[in-house]
Formats: sequence, C-alpha cells, structure tokens
Amino acid sequence: MCQLFVSADPLLYQSRARSLRLHGMVTSIRLENQFWVILERMAQEERTTTTRLITALHDELLARRGEVENFASFLRVCCVRSEERRLTAAAARQDAASLVEYRI
Repeated sequence: MCQLFVSADPLLYQSRARSLRLHGMVTSIRLENQFWVILERMAQEERTTTTRLITALHDELLARRGEVENFASFLRVCCVRSEERRLTAAAARQDAASLVEYRI
C-alpha cells in the first residue's frame, strides 16, 4: 500500500504560496500543489475563479464561526471533503449503472 503514496510525484506535495486579495486586503496562502489543483477543480465546478472560491469559503466560515483560524488547514479539509463527495457520487453513479444493466 505504501508504494501508492511514496510513488507520488514530489511536485504534488511541494508547497507553494499564492497571494490573493480578500476584500481588498492582500494575503498569502501556502498549500501543497495537490490542494491547489483540487481548489482549481472546485472553482471550475462552481464556474468561478480560485480566488473567488477561496473568498466565498472565507466569508462563509467567518459568518458561521465569527472568526477564521488556521485558514490554510480549513482549505485542506475542504479539498478532502470535496474529493470524498466526488468519490461518493461516482460510486453512486456506478451502482445505478450496474442496476440498469442488471435489469436489462
């Protein structure tokens, strides 16, 4: 099992900081490249930019919690939850397709 993980492209777990504006204030967020890829995909699915997606997540977290602590970790968790949702949806589609094939 470990080969699956240790054979990952080192670029995926290299971290990279990006500067962006949150309501006019410039800030920097450092995440591993794999998380930036997932955030970009999430933004595409929402038909928005990565910066707008991150701003929306920040604002929703602020509205819900009243403060934003450890935002980079929050974004990582969002990415993992997004991937879990994608896998669950894909499994459900596969199950539905199997049922259709079985009935035919």
